[in-house]
Amino acid sequence: AAQVVESGGGSVQAGGSLRLSCIAYDNVDSRYCMAWFRQAPGKEREFVSAIDTDGEITEEDFAKGRFTISKDNTRHILYLQMNDLKPEDTAMYYCAAGGYCYDSGGFSFGHWGEGTQVTVLS
Repeated sequence: AAQVVESGGGSVQAGGSLRLSCIAYDNVDSRYCMAWFRQAPGKEREFVSAIDTDGEITEEDFAKGRFTISKDNTRHILYLQMNDLKPEDTAMYYCAAGGYCYDSGGFSFGHWGEGTQVTVLS
C-alpha cells in the first residue's frame, strides 16, 4: 500500500505558481523530518526543502524567497508552495518522510512517494 503520496504537479508558465501536497499515511513515521526533493531529466536528485516537527525549516538557496514548505502535523500533510517558477524548476518532485532534516542527500529517509511532475514553460 502507498505510504507517501504526492499531488499538485502540473504545467505552468514561467512566473506562475503551484502548490504541491504530500500525504503520509498512518504507517509512515512522520515524527521526524519531512522533505521535498526533485530530479530533473539527466540530473541527480537534489534537495529542495525540509521541515521538522518543531517547524524548523532547511532549504536550498534556489528555494529561498520562492518556495515555502509547511506541514500540517495533525493530518501528516506536507506542502510546498512554489511561486515565481522558472523553467529550470522543471523536474519530478518527490516527498520523503522519516529522515533527518540535515540529510540533504536523502539517504536517511525511509519513505518516498512516486513523485509529481512539475513542468515550467518558458
